Amino acid sequence: MGDAAEAASDAAGPRAVTLVDLNTGSLSDLNGLRGGGSIGRAIVQRRPYASIDQLLSKRVLSRATYDKIKDQVTVR
Repeated sequence: MGDAAEAASDAAGPRAVTLVDLNTGSLSDLNGLRGGGSIGRAIVQRRPYASIDQLLSKRVLSRATYDKIKDQVTVR
């Protein structure tokens, strides 16, 4: 039974993920990140960012939250 579920998820392929730019993303886009909760305001208040790692170095997010959203954000 578990093998069938794994095979089905493999066949579906990766989900398309739209990256949200930390410097230009809207408050609602940032709050909509999976696993992030209501983090948009904190991110917006500490703009600009040179890299996503600055979410940690500027103490915007905890390590746990950062790990949940890091693959959903970018800096251009």
